[in-house]
Amino acid sequence: MILEKRVRIPSERIAVLIGRKGSSKAMIEQSCGVSLKVDSETGEATVTCTDAEHAAGAFAASEVVSAIGRGFSPENAMTLLDEESALHVVDLREFAGRSPAQIARVKSRIIGAGGRARRNIEALSGTSISVYGRTVSIIGRADKLRLAVDAISRLSEGSMHGSVYGRLESARRREKSERMILWEGGGPPKVRAD
Repeated sequence: MILEKRVRIPSERIAVLIGRKGSSKAMIEQSCGVSLKVDSETGEATVTCTDAEHAAGAFAASEVVSAIGRGFSPENAMTLLDEESALHVVDLREFAGRSPAQIARVKSRIIGAGGRARRNIEALSGTSISVYGRTVSIIGRADKLRLAVDAISRLSEGSMHGSVYGRLESARRREKSERMILWEGGGPPKVRAD
């Protein structure tokens, strides 16, 4: 059985996908058990798997390639190989329409001065974020993705940075207290059947 997945990435991201002396490409191939061919003219990457044993690796490798195409470093993209991690892409045209000026305004709100807003959201949500082109891409666990997507959506709709950070901080405190309850109580609270 031969499984092939094709992913198109921007031409300016091809060098990052291949890496110095082919290091990133080799890392993806070795980690996922696949073959990766990159057409530098079309920007099309073809992930090929020749045995059923590595079929899941072909899907994982295509996600890693997509993440690199969305602006992530190969190291951050490789975190998608963890089964609990996922990639989520937010199209900024949902919030700003098709106007390049409006998209640039929303991007600048998400990035913040010197990248501070993006770093704050990453730190408070436990995710990795890339703002590239007309999209914002997020890598993280499902529960963390929801927090980051909510924060990005709120900033895109015009919410103040402080209120967005406040929501993220309160979600983090709530999660921490729930973990403490589980740790101290030895498990979730028991429900009595009367």
